[in-house]
Amino acid sequence: MSESLADPGIARPAGPSRPAPRTARTGAFWLALMAGPLSFGIAGPALILDDVAADLGVSTGAATWIVTAFGWGIAVGTPLLAGLLGRRGVRAALTVCGLLVAAGALLVVAVPVLPALILGSALQALGTAGLTATAMSLAETPRRMGCVTASLAVVGSTAPLVGSLVNDVLSWRAALALPVLSVLALPAVLRGAPPAEAERDRFDAVGAVLMTGLVTALVFVPHRPLVAGVCAVAAAVLLGLHLRARPAGFVPAVLVRTPAFLFSAGLALALAVVNFGLMYAIPERLSRYTEWTSSQIGVAMVWPLLLGGTLSWFVVAASARVGRVPVAAVLAVMSAAGAVTAWLGTASLALLVAQGLASIAAASGQGVLAVHATSAVPDDHRPAAIGLFNLCYLLGAAFGPAIVALLTL
Repeated sequence: MSESLADPGIARPAGPSRPAPRTARTGAFWLALMAGPLSFGIAGPALILDDVAADLGVSTGAATWIVTAFGWGIAVGTPLLAGLLGRRGVRAALTVCGLLVAAGALLVVAVPVLPALILGSALQALGTAGLTATAMSLAETPRRMGCVTASLAVVGSTAPLVGSLVNDVLSWRAALALPVLSVLALPAVLRGAPPAEAERDRFDAVGAVLMTGLVTALVFVPHRPLVAGVCAVAAAVLLGLHLRARPAGFVPAVLVRTPAFLFSAGLALALAVVNFGLMYAIPERLSRYTEWTSSQIGVAMVWPLLLGGTLSWFVVAASARVGRVPVAAVLAVMSAAGAVTAWLGTASLALLVAQGLASIAAASGQGVLAVHATSAVPDDHRPAAIGLFNLCYLLGAAFGPAIVALLTL
């Protein structure tokens, strides 16, 4: 395709001359298939945790550590595996990520004890996080980026029902292993992968450790606010000091010094917080103001989420013609309108519309703002930019529900 990632209103930072951008050689379908199954790990276990807990002889609270482990894995794996992509190239990243996903799925299916399930979930998360970052890095046009982000949203909207059906037909172990579907795309993506570039600098191990510590602390802030908050602040300060000493390290200093990147990542985080927060708040309000059963609420929640994921592809593709700044402004207004409607509304239709608005804004914003963020930084920092941008978006999945829980206390 001939679409350009460069926004006419954004000047690409000056830097050393680089070869012309490679032509995307992998079909959008395969990129979407490689990225989408990540959402199975996030939302797929939602309706089956009681069965998991019963079979394992543990409490449902203990079984939720499987989901927590997946959340930690995608948060940590996103910057780490994007760093591997940037340093060793697409083929190395796909190989490592594919092995992680396969190993995690094997543990989940073959060793049905809680510690193995937690470890297997974390391994699948690490691998799918890297596969998603790679898919977004290879999606070099707004249309292809929209296809990738839409796949994440569409799979996420149907994942609870799919997980429940797989549990009924096969087993909950098979349902927990659904992220392994992402490896089906690897042969096609590997065939079109560009050759690896020579590694230029030694690996910044200190930066990677500090970043991992910061992300881990942030993930646990909703669960242990005081301890995790102190650890997060300490890790952030140390990472900031390290950036001064190693500006081209694991976290390139140019990213945190680029206003357009910070704006895009910050807005993506805000949109995700609203969307994932409402995914927990709307069912509670529907239960309060209607006589619907839990299963009826679950089915009703599918269509606004599915609508958001489906429409996001068209919104991201259109942003290349309309302009990303106007589209981002509209998405921010939609997200705010969804939050206000959910807060004030009591009718079932109003609450579902609120979820639809937030879903469209978040799913579309992930694609639009990812293109905007990566257009604002030098080409050689694109993998790192994708990794850190996705990290900000995924943190919204952790913070949104936690904020809703605090507001309802």
